[in-house]
Amino acid sequence: MCGRFTFEHEWPAFVDLYDLPWDIERGRNTAARFNIAPTQTVLVVHNDAEGRQMAEEARWWLVPFWAKELPKAAMFNARIETVDTAPAFRDAFKSKRCLIPASAFYEWTVNQADGKKDPWHIHLPGDEPFSFAGVWARNDKLGVTSCTIVTMPADDPMKTLHDRQPVILDPEAYKEWLDAGTAPARAKELLQANLDDKVEFHRVLRDVNSSKFDGKPAPEVNSL
Repeated sequence: MCGRFTFEHEWPAFVDLYDLPWDIERGRNTAARFNIAPTQTVLVVHNDAEGRQMAEEARWWLVPFWAKELPKAAMFNARIETVDTAPAFRDAFKSKRCLIPASAFYEWTVNQADGKKDPWHIHLPGDEPFSFAGVWARNDKLGVTSCTIVTMPADDPMKTLHDRQPVILDPEAYKEWLDAGTAPARAKELLQANLDDKVEFHRVLRDVNSSKFDGKPAPEVNSL
């Protein structure tokens, strides 16, 4: 799963990943964020009606276009196994796929010594910026633009921490993923074009266990 992530780079570092209009994006003011939690506002990149890439803010907790109220069930992750069939996600998966810029994400393991949860800071080599594969929706009745992150079964090395992992999409797949003309079956294939086998991680202090903490995560000195 993915329950928290970070946005530590300045926006120009992310812009290089996308085909966004720089004359518009150069003025975007994006402060570093180190502990983004579900229901908070995040940036997403998706295609507009003319097929051009655009960035906008969205609530990280999908609100389907047909919902009459904000969902109470957890909607911040969509499982790869059912993202194309589950009523909450299937319409968005067909034509409203997006990229969610990130610098790192967190996962937790139980400490055998005290039974408490230890957070792990998970990132790409060199702390390179990346994008989660996601889907988004616009609910006009509630006036909400929202998104969710696609997750899949964990493989090496993530399976040492958790049984699931967010899909970190390979930049080579970005254009086809965002294209509303890409068939759902092909879009699902694209989710296998990911960088998850390249992630690195280290344990950080438990300050980040609280969603109210938004400081830079300090490494745990006894981290393995």
